[in-house]
Amino acid sequence: MQYRKDKYGKDISILGYGCMRFSKRGNSMDLEKAEKEVMNAINKGVNYFDTAYIYPGSEEALGKILEKNNVRDKVYIATKLPQYLIKSKNALDKYFEEQLKRLKTDHIDYYLMHMLTDIAAWEKLKKLGIEEWIENKKKEGKIINLGFSFHGNSDMFIKILDAYDWDFCQIQYNYMDENSQAGVKGLKTAYEKNIPVIIMEPLRGGKLVDLLPEKAKKIINDYEVKRTPAEWAFRWLWNQKEVTCVLSGMNSMDMVDENIEIASNVKIDEFTKEDFNMIEKVKAEINSNIKVNCTGCRYCMPCVQGIDIPTTFKCYNQMYTENKRSGRTEYYQIVALQKEMSDIDKCIECGKCEMHCPQHIEIRKKLKEAKKELQPWYYKIGIKLIRLFKFW
Repeated sequence: MQYRKDKYGKDISILGYGCMRFSKRGNSMDLEKAEKEVMNAINKGVNYFDTAYIYPGSEEALGKILEKNNVRDKVYIATKLPQYLIKSKNALDKYFEEQLKRLKTDHIDYYLMHMLTDIAAWEKLKKLGIEEWIENKKKEGKIINLGFSFHGNSDMFIKILDAYDWDFCQIQYNYMDENSQAGVKGLKTAYEKNIPVIIMEPLRGGKLVDLLPEKAKKIINDYEVKRTPAEWAFRWLWNQKEVTCVLSGMNSMDMVDENIEIASNVKIDEFTKEDFNMIEKVKAEINSNIKVNCTGCRYCMPCVQGIDIPTTFKCYNQMYTENKRSGRTEYYQIVALQKEMSDIDKCIECGKCEMHCPQHIEIRKKLKEAKKELQPWYYKIGIKLIRLFKFW
């Protein structure tokens, strides 16, 4: 296993164990199988384990496994505060103490504000006294490092990054999300601020393996360097010095062994020009069914009405490169969960965006098409509920 440093010089395994997808037997946790897989990972050098309050049974399972095998001091536990459920300062202690109990520990090594999508969510927590609460928990030794996980665009990510002296952060990032979500811009900004970056969704939930188009699989199979689609996706990430740790939701012994083997022999900047070209060809095949030829350059931004045009098109395209639910879900997260909505409905068709688009996209026309696809009736009901309960 190889390691990269956190903000304070501690070694984090470059492969992290994502505990959301622990093995199950029917509808219940297969604790015996999960234990074997976790202990195999620990014995081979994995020391970063990621879970969350809302992952059903995950915190309890991890706590039981670590306690039973007396290995708590060999690993770092990362878990997440469900900040979207917090309505009072008392609730902070309620959820935190419950998590300590579940995990059978007296401290959390890496504690995240779960799924910040908008600076307004952090501002809400500040009004409830979150900064003082964090300071006290750190003094007590109950929280060692404080960070956040993020879903949104790069501009909002940087706003949140600048809003507090974070110890680390977690973003969705892979070769298909290079210019979406926090993206490479967010990754490099965090690195420049000496903030370690934990990567989630390196395979886009398995889509860069199981749902690759046949032509994309053929490009990989025919390439002179023989690696699996999963290995290429992982190596693309670890090739970048800015990436600290990549999470994998491992739920088989073979998966644990394969990922550890890859993580044991990768190198920073090992990709050749030919390797990058091959990945670009794979991306082109994945994108062959896209509806809008948007590169995510963001020259059309800022929109005078606050619409996130590149993200809208990215989600619209995702409906056809993956599936409709995937695209709508991401659009829902990025748009509905922000205080200042960047919804397509705000478009006044001024046309300023089109004047700056290098691809000469008919943005106004394509936004109308995207609106029909991205906003079914039940989506609109969901938006109203989000606004009613003020998620942020």
